[in-house]
Amino acid sequence: MYDLGSGDGRIVIMAAQKFHAEAYGVELKKDLVKMSLEQIRKLGLEKTAHVIPGDLLKQNYSSGDLITVYLLPVSNDKVQALLDKQLKKGARVVAHDFEFKNWTPEHVESIEDDGEGRRHTLYLYRK
Repeated sequence: MYDLGSGDGRIVIMAAQKFHAEAYGVELKKDLVKMSLEQIRKLGLEKTAHVIPGDLLKQNYSSGDLITVYLLPVSNDKVQALLDKQLKKGARVVAHDFEFKNWTPEHVESIEDDGEGRRHTLYLYRK
């Protein structure tokens, strides 16, 4: 699985820890990459949790079965074309709060309260 714009690495870490997934985060900000890698080392997840430093638009996601994104709409628009080209049939994409405008979601899940008073929407797409 890949988490695009992985931030502090929480999704990558959870995927590796809870679901034993081969998990990759892609993050541009060096301080967040460092924070993620430190947490991965602390938890002993180096074999399954990875963070790729760099531009998410310059990566290859063709091996991904699951892609997660929590990006602004303008970034979703940019990454959508890349995912259209690279993802294999059956691959899933989960978008947090912002839809991909040229795809139709297979499922939409609304979370009324995340425990901190915020509302979220998750969109599941399948290639």
